[in-house]
Amino acid sequence: MNSTPLLKVQKLSKTYGQRIGCKDVSFELWPGEVLAIVGESGSGKTTLLNCLSTRLDATSGTVEYHMRDGAYRDLARLSEAERRFLMRTDWGFVHQNPADGLRMTVSAGANVGERLMAVGHRHYGRIRDAATDWLSRVEIGADRIDDQPRAFSGGMRQRLQIARNLITGPRLVFMDEPTGGLDVSVQARLLDLIRGLVHDLGLSAIIVTHDLAVARLLSHRMMVMKDGHVIEQGLTDRVLDDPRQPYTQLLVSSILQV
Repeated sequence: MNSTPLLKVQKLSKTYGQRIGCKDVSFELWPGEVLAIVGESGSGKTTLLNCLSTRLDATSGTVEYHMRDGAYRDLARLSEAERRFLMRTDWGFVHQNPADGLRMTVSAGANVGERLMAVGHRHYGRIRDAATDWLSRVEIGADRIDDQPRAFSGGMRQRLQIARNLITGPRLVFMDEPTGGLDVSVQARLLDLIRGLVHDLGLSAIIVTHDLAVARLLSHRMMVMKDGHVIEQGLTDRVLDDPRQPYTQLLVSSILQV
């Protein structure tokens, strides 16, 4: 892995009055690394993800991102225009509900291609060719390029959302329960696809999930959250095979008993 962290997080907190969303979270994310944030509903994992991706303003702490020019920038100090450009180019965000990350009333090709247009591409033929290529990479046939997402199954919509996010070659992708709500067989196919793309493209990713099997399959490292705090973190296999904290032990044993 590259010796320079892609993301440096220091004492990141988000509070709502007396209620804690996340508290004093610190870690570094490295190029090509996949980090899973796990925990039960209400543990703070989605709040943390939204603060990291600037979708929420943190109450305190810093998130520094290693820009392509080699400088670190505090994400809280970016202008709105800089933030939007970063989210169109260097970052992707895959929502649990694909409808939140797609334009449901335009074609699959337009959903994928408009992200290229947002970074300056103007040649319609090349944009359509790139969209067709990416649809193929996420196992959507070229004959569906003019169909709208509302005509797709849930699994196809999620794959389309992934293509839309990856076409600009981002370095970091945030994923919020990317397989949530899908049938088991569809989940398995999607996980296989995500794992292959992350590996082939050398992506860094931060994945929020309550499913420890998803964390084991996709991530190198894992953070376990409870009541807004990170209570355990380490290499994924170590945390799952030898959990140190009672809460983590309970999470792991509950999966084994299913």
